[in-house]
Amino acid sequence: MLTSFALIFLVGLIFAAICQRLKLPRMIGMLITGILLGPYALDLLDPSILSISADLRQMALIIILLKAGLSLDLADLKKIGHPAVMMSCVPASCEILGFFLFAPSLLGITRMEAAVMGAVLGAVSPAVVVPRMVQLMELKYGTNKSIPQLIMAGASCDDIFVIVLFSTFTNMAQGGRARIIDFVNIPISIVLGILLGAMTGYLLSLFFETAYAHKHGIRNSMKIIVVLGVSFLLTAIETWLKSIISISGLLAVVSMACVMKAKSVAFVSKRLSEKLGKLWIAAEVMLFVLVGAAVDIRYTLDAGFMAVVMILIALVFRAIGVVICLMGTQLNKKERLFCVIAYLPKATVQAAIGSVPLAMGLSCGKIVLSIAVLAILITAPVGALGIDLSYQYLLVGGDENTPISTL
Repeated sequence: MLTSFALIFLVGLIFAAICQRLKLPRMIGMLITGILLGPYALDLLDPSILSISADLRQMALIIILLKAGLSLDLADLKKIGHPAVMMSCVPASCEILGFFLFAPSLLGITRMEAAVMGAVLGAVSPAVVVPRMVQLMELKYGTNKSIPQLIMAGASCDDIFVIVLFSTFTNMAQGGRARIIDFVNIPISIVLGILLGAMTGYLLSLFFETAYAHKHGIRNSMKIIVVLGVSFLLTAIETWLKSIISISGLLAVVSMACVMKAKSVAFVSKRLSEKLGKLWIAAEVMLFVLVGAAVDIRYTLDAGFMAVVMILIALVFRAIGVVICLMGTQLNKKERLFCVIAYLPKATVQAAIGSVPLAMGLSCGKIVLSIAVLAILITAPVGALGIDLSYQYLLVGGDENTPISTL
């Protein structure tokens, strides 16, 4: 296992550095590392690591979501309003509609199988999007209109919506039927996640303040350990209560961090954010290498040209959905174009559930996995590169001399 971790970090950082020198996003090098080291290529990673890959990826995601929450301003979230809610479901719905309409004729599958495929492909990747939006907030690009906050809030809820639809569609594809409760659980999951996180964040802030008042000041490094432990518990609560009530653990993490920032002194929240940024250096490598390792490159060859066409058509539908969400806002054409680009990347959810239909024995399982793999390989690099190259030209603010390589 130690050898595998050594390969993940060392080879991942080498490939990331090579991509950075080529003016490409570092995550592309990490994804390539995972594909090469993974079980479908050189098979150099210990099976015990691959068996807990999903948990390790979630831990890395929690770190960047905590940093995101500590960078968010509740006043900015209030200013965003309904577009953030729409961004969490409308683009994904439009993309699923694109698959539903065109996949049967292009790929030779049924309408129900097309809906399953659309649900797998419908989610944006918070692992790709959130770190970049955090960086943009730090660089003050687009923050005059809360654009990074809008994208980050929508991306955090988008996955919940899509995964609920995926569960419903796979149940129907197996001969079951859609349950109204599954759709009711979407807003319930979001609201309860926010409330649970807000209450936890308030209690943590109270604990830290009380300790300081009694001259038992807790070091920032220790606070990070406590916050991480509580965050892991919040995501575990989602699993524990899954059969009883739906709660979004990841939204609870973001909400907790937001409340902690609001209740803490600005200097303290800034220091915590900086320490999480240092942790993210290692977590980022782990996250994207393991996402790459989950990609079965063999299925890419089976997908064919029509699969690429289908992905592009679906992205057009997704872009239309983003434009619909931004109607009536103060964003100009350049800023709306940036939002469209930022909502392209796919990776985390597709790597997590792309193989589920095949494992369930659905006849569309192999083609769904093929499309999921191809979508990761196309949209993750293109979306990340699009954000990195366009933010200075499409968004207002920041230092004009800030290099693109900082993202």
